[in-house]
Amino acid sequence: MDEELGELGVLKQVEGIMLGNGVVGILAESVNKWERRAPLTPSHCARLLHGGTGVSRIIVQPSTKRIHHDALYEEVGAEISQDLSQCGLILGIKQPKLEMILPDRAYAFFSHTHKAQKENMPLLDKILAERASLFDYELIVGDNGKRLLAFGKFAGRVGMVDFLRGLGQRFLSLGYSTPFLSLGSSYMYPSLAAAKAAVISVGEEIATQGLPLGICPLVFVFTGTGNVCSGAQEIFKLLPHTFVDPSRLSDLHRMDTNQTRHASKRAFQVYGCVVTAQDMVEPKDPTKVFDKADYYAHPEHYNPTFHEKIAPYASVIVNCMYWEKRFPQLLTYKQTQDLMIQGCPLVGIADITYDPITNSYHDDMDGNGVICLAVDILPTEFAKEASQHFGNILSQFVVNLASATDITKLPAHLRRACIAHRGVLTSLYDYIPRMRSSDSEEASENSENSLSNKRKYNISVSLSGHLFDQFLINEALDIIEAAGGTFHLVNCHVGQSAKAVSFSELEVGADDRSVLDQIIDSLTAIAKPTENDRFSNQDSSKISLKLGKVEENGIEMESDSKKKAAVLILGAGRVCQPAAEMLSSFGRPSSSEWYKTLFEDDFECQTDLEVTVGSLYLKDAEQIVEGIPNVNGIQLDVMDQESMCKYISQVDVVISLLPPSCHIIVANACIKLKKHLVTASYVDSSMSMLDDKAKDAGITILGEMGLDPGIDHMMAMKMINQAHLRNGKVKSFISYCGGLPSPEAANNPLAYKFSWSPAGAIRSGRNPATYKWGGETVHIDGNDLYDSATRLRLPELPAFALECLPNRNSLLYGDLYGIASEASTFFRGTLRYEGTLYKCFYYFSG
Repeated sequence: MDEELGELGVLKQVEGIMLGNGVVGILAESVNKWERRAPLTPSHCARLLHGGTGVSRIIVQPSTKRIHHDALYEEVGAEISQDLSQCGLILGIKQPKLEMILPDRAYAFFSHTHKAQKENMPLLDKILAERASLFDYELIVGDNGKRLLAFGKFAGRVGMVDFLRGLGQRFLSLGYSTPFLSLGSSYMYPSLAAAKAAVISVGEEIATQGLPLGICPLVFVFTGTGNVCSGAQEIFKLLPHTFVDPSRLSDLHRMDTNQTRHASKRAFQVYGCVVTAQDMVEPKDPTKVFDKADYYAHPEHYNPTFHEKIAPYASVIVNCMYWEKRFPQLLTYKQTQDLMIQGCPLVGIADITYDPITNSYHDDMDGNGVICLAVDILPTEFAKEASQHFGNILSQFVVNLASATDITKLPAHLRRACIAHRGVLTSLYDYIPRMRSSDSEEASENSENSLSNKRKYNISVSLSGHLFDQFLINEALDIIEAAGGTFHLVNCHVGQSAKAVSFSELEVGADDRSVLDQIIDSLTAIAKPTENDRFSNQDSSKISLKLGKVEENGIEMESDSKKKAAVLILGAGRVCQPAAEMLSSFGRPSSSEWYKTLFEDDFECQTDLEVTVGSLYLKDAEQIVEGIPNVNGIQLDVMDQESMCKYISQVDVVISLLPPSCHIIVANACIKLKKHLVTASYVDSSMSMLDDKAKDAGITILGEMGLDPGIDHMMAMKMINQAHLRNGKVKSFISYCGGLPSPEAANNPLAYKFSWSPAGAIRSGRNPATYKWGGETVHIDGNDLYDSATRLRLPELPAFALECLPNRNSLLYGDLYGIASEASTFFRGTLRYEGTLYKCFYYFSG
């Protein structure tokens, strides 16, 4: 990373007023009257000032509109002053006015400059002129390329509440009274919880009184699968609802022809439908199928279909996708006019009213048209929760930034987020000047000159993906120049949101064919990670590459790049089939809700995934894969080393769903063949001993991370860290877990719900246990574990009769938690309903 920083060098204090002097400033937001958020709340300031973090002072510019009053900051020890000249680090949310930039200071806010956005270049120029440093929140990302600091789902939540309110007003102007009319805008509620309670109340009224038949079926179409869409759906799902597949929308409306028969069913709920790019366009070539990588690289090869397949059946369009001019429009003015003339049920696209028939806008809800929601900074409507969420993460980074005197020693995610240092762009962002001088209009004007100065060998290269937020554009340009080639930026479109991909079309040339081949191979390597980093660094390599035709004395050759991966599943138990079904959907479009929730749509349709299920008995494997596309079943005995290694060598990752005792055999083979391994079991001592070997082989071995260990560890560390931040010490740690079904579902002799082998659940009762209680270490032999169970009663739940037994070696976690030396009691236990442990012992011993 030191080389990437280039001229960054070591950050020095100048006259005691530079990054590292421990004095933090908080700007008064000036972007518009609605911005009430704060980068740090008073509680965050209290922890920073009194938690031994290195922050000595916090100076807050006064603001009468900030969600937290100035007095609250003063109460925790912060200072209120317009003058931030003593601050080495100054924080904001949105970009400040130019006159607020002080010389030789470090700033952190959403600058919107790293993609060379024209409207914010004056701000960047001011930063450079004042020899200031700039850290951009949007660029603080983890090793997997995911943003670490953002406002999450708040935009979607706020937008949906606001739109439902507008929907009620619009329906009233059309002559329909609906429960939506009782909703207010998000900013009218004191909290997110209060807003949700209001939406739930609306849902209860719909469920009991129904919606007017004249507006049914009420269909909400959501575009996208990111955080905004997830937040919008979170609010939508508070209403009585049913989600339908895009292909079923027409069926839903055909069913409506007999309103009398179906009215009672449909009038008491609303419908949701999630659509992605594949539902909005189709290839112009009828012989081809939709390919997302190709669509991003060459959208001109696709025709829009949203206005034909989706929009005619939508009452509401909740657009959560980024759009730029090179892509087909979701709906054109003409298409919207045609839909309204045809009687389309469209009521809203999401503060003003648009009449597509007359192509005019209104600022009220009367007349014809559809309502359109267009709010710039939605998260600020829930300013309190949004600030708390944001500050929880930012305060961790402030600890580093406020005390750093050497920027090269900052964590990598903060070093990468530094756009400029002391008036100089850092090397990661030296593409910005190139971007500023190479917009699409200039490229078009200069294209003839470029063509006339072609090298002997030339090729068109289209790059799409996270080119700028993952710095892949730098890597691509450096590859071309380092090899001795030249490039001309023919076209470039930069995505304007965290999830949006960017696109660059280059004309690459060289006077030697071997040089051009070297460039092509190196660029292809960006799109196709090596075996060792394909899975560990997949998110940071989200790039699609399209190579045009190489011009070589009139001879053309076409190249392309597409990822291909293979997975081997070992075992044929209950969890094997859903695992195979999930993996099979990776290489094809999916409308499943779980798929869209777990995986970003950038991965969809980019990978051909081959899945093989191996079982000791061929019949079991074939039964598992029956009806699942792209999945094959084979007979495989893991005790047959030659056969097992043969199949493992042909795949990229192995998923072992075998009994835990078999994992070590598979793991050793994966290390030998350098293949990644995933298991559905906890990591035991034998697997832990393979850590160094796996690292040397460059592979990942991933065990279960659900509960114990998993969620309980995260919750424990959160509480322990909070205590330590307040200079506290943990004297006693007691943790309980257990698979307790609700009483009415505890309908088997063991009063337990099994998601795994019942024999395995009972056999776990033979595990020995060790814990510390009152400073004394206690050991329980495995044969005596059930006998050691004690009664447990919860005052808050007096009707629950529970038993607790110690859970394996608790002392291991004292070291992991960092409290072994301070906690005199450390106990981790498992809960069961009273009397069931005796039954477990009876069944096991019997």
